[in-house]
Amino acid sequence: MSLSFNYIDYLVLGLYALILLYVGFRFNKKEKNQQDIFLGGRTLKWWQIGFSIFGANAGPMMLIGFASIGFTHGIVASNFELLAWVFLMLLAMVFLPYYLKTKITTIPQFLLIRFGKRSYNFLIVYSLISILVVWLGSALYAGGLLISGIFGISLFTAIAVIAVIATSFTAIGGLKAVVRTGVFQSVIIIISSVILTFLGFQKIGSVDALVSQTPESYWKLFLPASNAAYSWVGILLGYPVVAIYYWCADQTIVQKVLAARDLKEGQYGAIFIGTLKVIMPIIFILPGIMCYVLFRDTAPDNAYITMIKELMPHGLLGLSIAALIASLVDTVSSSLNSFCTVFTLDVVQQFKVLNREQQVRMGKWVTVVAAIVGVGIALLFSYSGKGFFDLTQGLVSILSPPLAVVFLWGIFWKRINGKAAEIVLYGGGFICLVLGACHVLNYPYEGYWPHFLMLSFYIFVALSVVIVAVTLLTKSEVKTEVPTLLDVKDKMGSSSSIWWTWAALATVMIAIYIYFN
Repeated sequence: MSLSFNYIDYLVLGLYALILLYVGFRFNKKEKNQQDIFLGGRTLKWWQIGFSIFGANAGPMMLIGFASIGFTHGIVASNFELLAWVFLMLLAMVFLPYYLKTKITTIPQFLLIRFGKRSYNFLIVYSLISILVVWLGSALYAGGLLISGIFGISLFTAIAVIAVIATSFTAIGGLKAVVRTGVFQSVIIIISSVILTFLGFQKIGSVDALVSQTPESYWKLFLPASNAAYSWVGILLGYPVVAIYYWCADQTIVQKVLAARDLKEGQYGAIFIGTLKVIMPIIFILPGIMCYVLFRDTAPDNAYITMIKELMPHGLLGLSIAALIASLVDTVSSSLNSFCTVFTLDVVQQFKVLNREQQVRMGKWVTVVAAIVGVGIALLFSYSGKGFFDLTQGLVSILSPPLAVVFLWGIFWKRINGKAAEIVLYGGGFICLVLGACHVLNYPYEGYWPHFLMLSFYIFVALSVVIVAVTLLTKSEVKTEVPTLLDVKDKMGSSSSIWWTWAALATVMIAIYIYFN
């Protein structure tokens, strides 16, 4: 995996690092209040929201993992991008009006208002663990593997350097710094990926030449139900369970729209990231298919790096590695800011009321501590004995169902009460941990459990039955003024331009699915 750099590549990398730090620190003196570090003063515009979510989402797993799936299965992984618009619309038009109406700063605070303190405390613990493990630790580990392999340094050194860079401007500048650097780094990622795709086409010759040298199944978005890895049944039933939580209730993602200047800016920000999803298969998955045609003997997980190594000239090679580092730094910085927000405003505030300056000071120290813990978790991953992507997929699928059930039913049905939510969160969460561990460890034997997407769907259905049954058999213990979907339907994105834009995006997505099936 080692790459050969010359002085131009090092110059590009150095220039990238300088611009990154300049953008991260430039306007920090202007940000005085606690919302600047946690929600950026709720002043973000739609394009800042969209690019920031893109940067957090387009981490090392996407760049490396999608190219790997493209190499082995073709465009089927595009479903995870193209179908996301449905849940981004759900976020923008259903969840976001609730969130902004209550002026929450963190997602756990919504459960406090809707279901009470026990549900609130559950999500605090889950949010902190998921940010540390699924977002921060896994991103540092994946990035550390890549950076150590590319530059020939130790894994610990690579992880530590990335953590120091991301922590420096995140601790000082807060969400505003994360958003500013996210916009810059998203542009770097997109430009580099577009150039790589273009050079791949130039090498192969034409689209017809690319298609003719790959299996027909590589160009199908929906594969047969018999496909063990990515059947259409698993995608249509299982993916929504994870997507509801990931796009509508995950602190790292939703924090960006919570910081919107107003509802309309937040909704257009969600539309913007939904529109960017259209190009992601072209710039992230297509290079993996091209690698299958051009360098078939390479390992699938090395498809992205192989394309960079073989096709990018010096200078652009440095830009490509800068894009890889950008995806890593942006994911890490977003994770750190989300962790410090939840810990400072949801954990510390329960024990001691902090004034404005104390919150800012606490948030900065928590960011540093979280980074240190994240480095430790990343190093633990290296001793796990399992592949990184298997670990990540298992972690995401383990706890999504109970949270998806509680948030979705809590939004749509006012009668859902605190006791029902607590049973699903605590009881369902425990069951999901046990089933998830058995699934990841192949216990009692390999092949016993269904695909993780189907397993998530089955758990979701079972927990939905539980939350409805418990609600019907018990009385609400928590009085809430949070309305249901029907109560605020006239306030949810009433602007016709927003609905027409979603309709246009839906038309494009439907056309893509018709063409590739």
